[in-house]
Amino acid sequence: MALLKACKIIPEIYEFLTEEYGKNTGKFILKRKVKDKYEGITYDELKIETDLFAYGLASLGVKRGDKVAIISENRPEWVYSDLAILSLGGIDVPLYPSLTAESVEFILNNSESVGVIVSNKLQLNKVLKIRNKCRDLKFIIVLNEKDKLEEIDALYTFMEVQQKGTELQRSNPDMIKQSIRNINENDLCTIIYTSGTTGEPKGVMLTHKNIISNVQSALRTFPIDHNDVFLSFLPLCHIFERMGGYYTAFSSGGTICYAETIETVAQNLIEVKPTIMTSVPRLFERIYSKIIKNVESQPASKQKIFFWAIDVGKKYAAAKKSGHIPMILSAQHKLADKLVYHKLREKTGGNLRFFISGGAALPRELGEFFEAVDILILEGYGLTESSPVISANRIDDYKFGSVGKPFPGIQVKIAPDGEILAKGPNIMQGYYKNRKETNEALKDGWLYTGDIGIFDADGFLVITDRKKHLFKTTTGKYIAPTPIENLFLSSKYIDQFVLIGDKRMFLSALIVPDFEALKEYADSNNIPYEKLEDLAKSDKVYDLIEKEMSGIQKKLANYERVRKFILLDHQFSLETGEITPSLKIKRKFVEERYANLIDEMYQRV
Repeated sequence: MALLKACKIIPEIYEFLTEEYGKNTGKFILKRKVKDKYEGITYDELKIETDLFAYGLASLGVKRGDKVAIISENRPEWVYSDLAILSLGGIDVPLYPSLTAESVEFILNNSESVGVIVSNKLQLNKVLKIRNKCRDLKFIIVLNEKDKLEEIDALYTFMEVQQKGTELQRSNPDMIKQSIRNINENDLCTIIYTSGTTGEPKGVMLTHKNIISNVQSALRTFPIDHNDVFLSFLPLCHIFERMGGYYTAFSSGGTICYAETIETVAQNLIEVKPTIMTSVPRLFERIYSKIIKNVESQPASKQKIFFWAIDVGKKYAAAKKSGHIPMILSAQHKLADKLVYHKLREKTGGNLRFFISGGAALPRELGEFFEAVDILILEGYGLTESSPVISANRIDDYKFGSVGKPFPGIQVKIAPDGEILAKGPNIMQGYYKNRKETNEALKDGWLYTGDIGIFDADGFLVITDRKKHLFKTTTGKYIAPTPIENLFLSSKYIDQFVLIGDKRMFLSALIVPDFEALKEYADSNNIPYEKLEDLAKSDKVYDLIEKEMSGIQKKLANYERVRKFILLDHQFSLETGEITPSLKIKRKFVEERYANLIDEMYQRV
């Protein structure tokens, strides 16, 4: 669809879709689960809901330049709220629903939000807890009608705000159109607060131009059109899903279906039958783990067929890239597809053309495995600060273990110290009210990403690690921990893994085992336990993990090998502050929290 050539701001895309492209077509732009069935929302319904809400916000005093926060899971009202705020010339501030009340307080105050839209009573209670400390907050809107509490000043339901908008719309029917005409592409669109792995969250300022330039590049890079169906489960408060699974999907004329929860994604895939889906490597790890567990429970003959089919798939993929597929291999591939591949593809709904993966490194082995069964995962790379995509693999030009080639219109270079620098129309304006951090991240128009990487001989960008994560052992060796951690995470018995070694004699690790996999192993080997957590203390389990690691470590140089490790009996979690809302481990925090255990490993040398 050529609409983006004329659209310079997000509300213009909304206008085009609802007034020209989708007008009276009856086609669904959104779908969500109602009771046990997916129900659609047309372009006409999108316009009615959004415009009424925009008028309602205006009646509450929201005007150009005001910030309004959104704390909600993915749902149509998130989209209505976003488009309504932006149509008024406002700036939205999306927050993760998993944030604590204290984090919400910091962001509402730092962003100077005049209002906050919350999904339910849980989120409402967080805001009520800190409301008196939020100096700019004038109103709260709750999306779930039943979750409104009585007799609370300036608290409204979504429908009550729309009802307020009805009167204003009658008296000033052209207000929204006039408002949109006054918005400039360089105006702020959103302030997105980073996860804060190294300290307080920073508010990334993105303009309409920043985001739309990235949408345009996405549509030029990936073959996406009006026939595509997207399954959305990554949080819309994260720029990856917002740009890719929302604005880009909208701009293609496709349909977006919302997953109920991350736990129901497997079921929703089958119900929705998406053609494209944005995701993070964790989903593929879970799918792979389930597949392998299921295979291992089968008779030896079926296991042999499965692994034969995977081997054929890998050979076929390599031959396809070379341009010559031997006849016998082609015949084997057809048989393998009938016996194995098509059954696995049915688990994704059967219509999937490709996944787009981001947010963390995709292990090469996972990419190759799914390619072997004709499920293509295209990995990309970027940051919130780059709206977010900097580079990506293409459907006809990809390499596992890399994050592809730069997006159209974006320059990428490697600094002398190995840091990846990016420049283009997608780069943020800076951090809100934080000149010091802005000056460190932006120099002469270049974004200093904090990631270390190289371009390989074919022009693919390869990320090796975070600049701040590089270790230097006391033997003088520099070590990038992330690739090593990813190697160990390929074990079905390891769920979370943190490498330790900066300013130490050798490498050690904190390991959270996969307790479900351990349960199966313990039950099969008569290892006693009362609670699953007890297995982390078992000598036999320790020996199992040690044996697993020994096999994996053969791929590593001596100085990269883990000599000692400790098994933890609990997961790193958001609630305990060990991971960020985007599921990244806070390395520094974890090292401080488990300092005594870590010191013990080095004292026992």
